[in-house]
Amino acid sequence: MKKLLCALALGATALAVQAQAWTDKTVTLLVPFPPGGSTDMVARTLSTQMANKLGTTIVVDNKAGATGTIGAGMVKRAAPDGTTFLVTSLGPLVIAPHLIKGIPYDPIADFDTITVAVQAPNVLVVPAASPYKSVADVIAAEKKNPGKLTFASSGNGSSDHLTVELFWQQTGTTGVHVPYKGGAPAISDLLGGQVDASFQNINAVVTHVKAGKLRALAVTGDKRSSALPDVPTMAEAGVKGVDVYSWQGVVAPKGLPADVRQKAHAAMVAALNEPEVRKQFDALGFEIVANTPEQFATFEKNEYERWKKVIQTGNITAN
Repeated sequence: MKKLLCALALGATALAVQAQAWTDKTVTLLVPFPPGGSTDMVARTLSTQMANKLGTTIVVDNKAGATGTIGAGMVKRAAPDGTTFLVTSLGPLVIAPHLIKGIPYDPIADFDTITVAVQAPNVLVVPAASPYKSVADVIAAEKKNPGKLTFASSGNGSSDHLTVELFWQQTGTTGVHVPYKGGAPAISDLLGGQVDASFQNINAVVTHVKAGKLRALAVTGDKRSSALPDVPTMAEAGVKGVDVYSWQGVVAPKGLPADVRQKAHAAMVAALNEPEVRKQFDALGFEIVANTPEQFATFEKNEYERWKKVIQTGNITAN
C-alpha cells in the first residue's frame, strides 16, 4: 500500500511539473497570415488549450504580408526565451525561400523546430457540372488540348499551385494556372464554373463536396482521407509521385533553451491530443501529427529540397 501511495504521489508530481508554464510572461503565437485561415485556426486552438493547461496567458498575433515572410522574419528576430513562437503553414519555411529573393531569415538555420501540429492532403476538385468524372478524364483532356484546362489556386507559390505543377510534371501534361488572392475567391470561381479544376486544401472544400457543389476526383495523401473516404488517392487513380500534404507547424527563434523547448513541445502535443480537438480537426480533414522537434527538423529539410526541385523544374516564379 505504501508503495502504491508513493507511486501515485510521484505520478501526481510529474503531472504537476508537466503542467507548469515555462514563463510567467505572456506567450505570443505569431501567425504570418490574416485571421480566419487554417493556420490561424490551428494557432487559436493551441492557444486556448495551452492556456487552460498551463495557467498562463497565450495570445495569437496575426502579422500578414509577403506570403508569410514578414511574420517569420519578426519571429526570427525575437528573443529565444519561450515568449514568441511562429505558427505557420509550409509556405514561409519550404516554399517562399525558393521564390522570393532576400527574405529576412534562413528557414533551416534561424529557427528551432517544435512540432508539426497537423497536416491535410489537397484534393483535386471540379465543378459539379464538369464533364470530368475522374483523374483519367482530366489527363485525357489535357493531352487532347494541351495548355487549355484552367486550374485555380490561392496564389503563386501556394501549396495548391505547386501541387498542380507537380501533377503536370508527373503526368507530362500542361494546363493554365490561374492564381487568385487567396483561397476564397479561387473556390468561388470554381463553384461558378469560371475555372475547370483546382487542387484545394481538403478542409477548404470538404463542405462543398459533401453538398454536391464540387466533385472530388482524388486526394493527394498517401492514404484516403477520413473526411472523404470514398475518394481515391492520386496513386489509386493512376498517378504516382503526387503525395502532397499541406501542413501547419510551430517553430521558435533559434537558441531556445532545451528545457523550454521540451515544455513547449509537451504542452502543444497535449493540446493537440485533447479529444474535442481531435474530433474538430478530423471533421475538417486535418490529421494530427504532433511529432518531435527532431522529426520536424528532418521533415522540414526534406520538404525544403522537394519543393525546391519542383520550383526549379517548373521554372516557377512568385510573379
